[in-house]
Amino acid sequence: MNSSRRQFLARTAAGAAVIAGGSVSTGLVRPLAAVGATPLTALTKVTVIDVATGRRDRHQTVLISGDRIIGVGRHLPVPRGAVELDLAGKFVIPGLSDMHVHSLGDERVSPPLYLANGITTVREMAGNNPALYDWRDRIEAGTLLGPRMVVASNIIDGDPTLWDQNLIQVIVVDDEPSARAAVRRVKAEGADFVKVYSRLSPTSYAAILDEARRNGVTVHGHGPDQLTSKQVSNAGQRSIEHIHSLGLAVSTREAEVRRMLLDITVTSGDYNSWFRQLHPIEWIAAHTFSRARAADVFGTLRRNRTRVTPTLTMHTVLDQPDHAALDPALAKYLSEDAVFAYDYALNTLYKANRPAEEIARQRQMWAWRQRFVGELFAHDVPILAGTDTGTPYSVPGFALHDELEHLVDAGATPRQALYAATVEPARFLGLRADLGSVEPRKIADLVVLDADPLTDIRNTRRIHSVITRGRVISPTARQRMLAEVEAAVKEPPTAATIAASGCC
Repeated sequence: MNSSRRQFLARTAAGAAVIAGGSVSTGLVRPLAAVGATPLTALTKVTVIDVATGRRDRHQTVLISGDRIIGVGRHLPVPRGAVELDLAGKFVIPGLSDMHVHSLGDERVSPPLYLANGITTVREMAGNNPALYDWRDRIEAGTLLGPRMVVASNIIDGDPTLWDQNLIQVIVVDDEPSARAAVRRVKAEGADFVKVYSRLSPTSYAAILDEARRNGVTVHGHGPDQLTSKQVSNAGQRSIEHIHSLGLAVSTREAEVRRMLLDITVTSGDYNSWFRQLHPIEWIAAHTFSRARAADVFGTLRRNRTRVTPTLTMHTVLDQPDHAALDPALAKYLSEDAVFAYDYALNTLYKANRPAEEIARQRQMWAWRQRFVGELFAHDVPILAGTDTGTPYSVPGFALHDELEHLVDAGATPRQALYAATVEPARFLGLRADLGSVEPRKIADLVVLDADPLTDIRNTRRIHSVITRGRVISPTARQRMLAEVEAAVKEPPTAATIAASGCC
């Protein structure tokens, strides 16, 4: 087990002592040791969903002690003194994971929005603000109520980087020594993994992968423009985010497409230029899809267990920015600053300088991306559900339910979509023994639903209550959490604000 994994598991254990008491309004949770005896909670008369198999076990009792499930069964007796919650007609699934987020707002906003939506684990994809590491550690210590957080390093990109450093702090590397130094730096800063980006050179990329192995950290992120998807997978990168690079890898005109990609030139911070130069290349690739190339490339990903995070919630906005809009029902959970940042990003990074033909083609690309994700599922490529929250106009927590629906629309079954948000994240994070299913000895991260998600994936939105490490967030407490977020976004932040930007 590498040192990063050991550190993460240690933090998980340290944060385990959490009970149903404490103050939802302040986000504070009392450590178990402060109250003496381990509390027992029994969820009775529920239907337990086995996401791995699709089995529905009806009329079950789920018994929770402290932060762990200690029993699941049809005739399980409820111990004297346990808090019994009669949940007849309800469905229990494992806590959900959003595996690609860029949190926004202060600590009173993103963490409670995730939990209120049943998301008990998030993978933060850019550690561009020290507050993220603080949130992570306080959540694990039980002093801040929020989802388990796995936090990336600062983005490591090539020179010139795509990002304006006034928007996002990026570590720019242009040779082997600077690449190795960047890995050592981000590990020392507390990153759980290294985040790589699109403009890295092959030399810098190889140095990052090697130095990461030497330092016991894993590498996740974009497929760099100068490497093929098979090279990225074979190098040991654990996940590939988004569909851009993968779509280019399965074209009958791959050699031509790659030459065009290598010819892209940008100045530092000119994301819009890169994005717009990529559009015609993607258009060619989308119209020259090769099933033989797909079988080869996707087979490599499957054998190497290289996960793909499609982030369709992000792609639908980037492909159709002229039609993107904030859901009026969710606007109350975003501050004026967050909405301004979303508007700025949409207009500056995605909509600027596009002729009518490009706009029309990009709208068609959205349908192609859905078909492409269907191919990933058909080839059994391991998929992680992630939203790229931080993209206009995604709202933390709520966006994951959009992503699950997009995955099903792309061809996944509801069970496969749930798998990508429960079982696969647990395996990917090395927490299979603790998360991803409803069974004894697992951490009690659970979502209680009013309707069956295997019948209709939209039922994941019908949340009755949430259990996070044994703490029950009742329907009343959940509504209070949402109301407090609504109030908080109208006030100045109490901690360092994290810019909403997404990594695309």
